Amino acid sequence: MAAAATTLKRPFGSDGLVGDVDNNTTSINGAATLATGDENKPKARRRESDPAAALAAARHEFGEHGGVNMSIEASATFTVMEPDTMRRLFAGELGPDRGDMYIYSRHFNPTVLALGRQMAALEGTEAAYCTASGMSAISSVLMQLVGAGGHVVASRCLYGGTHALLSRFLPRSSGVRATFVDDADDEAAVRAAVVPGETKVVYVETMSNPTLAVADIPMLARVAHEAGAKLVVDNTFTPVVVSPARLGADVVVHSVSKFISGGADIIAGAICGPASLVNAMMDLQEGALMLLGPTMNAKVAFELSERLPHLPLRMQEHSRRALAFASRMQRLGLRVLYPGLPDHPHHARLAAMANPGYGSGGMLCVDMGTEDRANRLMHHLQNTTQFGLMAVSLGYYETLMSCSGSSTSSEMPPEDRALAGISPGLVRMSVGYNGTLEQRWAQFERALALMQPAALHHKTVAAAAADRDVADAGHSNHRKH
Repeated sequence: MAAAATTLKRPFGSDGLVGDVDNNTTSINGAATLATGDENKPKARRRESDPAAALAAARHEFGEHGGVNMSIEASATFTVMEPDTMRRLFAGELGPDRGDMYIYSRHFNPTVLALGRQMAALEGTEAAYCTASGMSAISSVLMQLVGAGGHVVASRCLYGGTHALLSRFLPRSSGVRATFVDDADDEAAVRAAVVPGETKVVYVETMSNPTLAVADIPMLARVAHEAGAKLVVDNTFTPVVVSPARLGADVVVHSVSKFISGGADIIAGAICGPASLVNAMMDLQEGALMLLGPTMNAKVAFELSERLPHLPLRMQEHSRRALAFASRMQRLGLRVLYPGLPDHPHHARLAAMANPGYGSGGMLCVDMGTEDRANRLMHHLQNTTQFGLMAVSLGYYETLMSCSGSSTSSEMPPEDRALAGISPGLVRMSVGYNGTLEQRWAQFERALALMQPAALHHKTVAAAAADRDVADAGHSNHRKH
C-alpha cells in the first residue's frame, strides 16, 4: 500500500459499525441518525440482551444483485473514478462510512466488515474486527493496549499459546511484564498483583483452558477499572453462553476457529470492544492491526457469516450433550469437571452470569489420574468404539479429545501446570452433537469397560442404567433454565 497521510477515516462510530449512507439518514448498527444537522442525536434503539436476538437484529447484507446472501468482495485494492477521490480517501474525507468507499483490504474490506458487525452484535460491543487467527487477535490487542515495558495481570490457567505469549514472547520482544495469579477468584491476590500506574491489562478466559474454572468477570472488571486498566476476556469456550462485555469486560477476544466456525476447517479470530479501540488499532501510523497485518480473507469472512446464525442452536446442543455426559460420567464414579454440575465450585457463578437458555457450554474434562490411563481411554474411545477423535481444538460437531498437559498446555512449564491445576491425566473433551446421545454414550461405556475389571464393569453399567433417567431429567430442567 502506498504511503499515506497520517489520518484515515475511522469507520466505526459510537455504535461501532459502518454507516449506510442513504439520502438523509445514516444507519449505524440499526440506529438512524439524520445527516442534516442531527448527526449526534441517534434515535433510541433497544439493544438486545440475548445474543441470538442481537444477531437477528444486526443489519443484513444483500448480494450485489439482490441475493439473500451478501456478495464476496474479493478485491485486495479498490479503484476510484477520479484522481482527487484517492486524495480525499487518504485525507479521511471519504471512506467506508462516507460514500461507501474503500482503499485496500488490509485496511477495511466490505465483506470482513459485515462479519465484524455480526460479531459486535453477538458480543454486545460497539465494534469488532475479524482477524486471520485467534492468536493474532490476542497478540494485537495486548500489543496495542500494553505497549513496551507495560504490565499485565493474568490468570495462571490460560491456553498454552497465550501463556507463552505473556511469559516469553512479549517480555523478550517488548519488555512486557506479566504477573500470573494462581487463584483469579481471590480478589485480594488480583489487587496485590496490580502495579499502580503500570498495569494496563487484566487478562482472563471466561472458562479457563483446560480446567474450566469460571472467571468472576464483574469482580475482575471492578479491580481492573479501579487500577486504570482494561479487562480483556477470551470468550472462545463460551460464545453465546456468556457475554463478557455485558458483565464489565472492556475487550472480548475469540478464536473464531472453534465453536463459532464449528467445522474445524477455518482459522480465524475476532476482537470485540469499543469503537475507539478498533479505530486506534487501524491507525495508519500506530495501529497494531493495520501495521502487523493479520488480515482476514473475504472468502473466509463470508463462510463465517453464513455459520453465525446457527451458532445459538449449536451451542444449545453442545451444552445439552455435555451436561448429559458429565452427569452420567460422574455417576460412574469418574472425576468430572463441568460447570453445569451442581458440585462444580463455579456452578452458581456461571448460572448467574450466563445468558438463559444456552446451558453451560460444550467443554468437559475427565481426570484419569495419570497420562497413561488418559491415553488408554482416548485410544479406546477413538480406535475401538468410535466415540470421538483424538485431536486438539474444539467446537467441532464430532467430539474431540486431548490430554491437555501433553498437548494444548504443553507450552507451560510443569510447575506452572501444577499450580494451574492441570493434572497429567486430564482429558479435555469438546463434546460434539453428531450421532444420537444414547449411541455416543454406549460407545463411551464400552471404552471405559475395557479399562476396568469385569466386576466393576457390571457394577458401573448397572449404575448407569439406573441413573440415566435421573440424569436426563436434570438435563430437561437445565434446558428450561
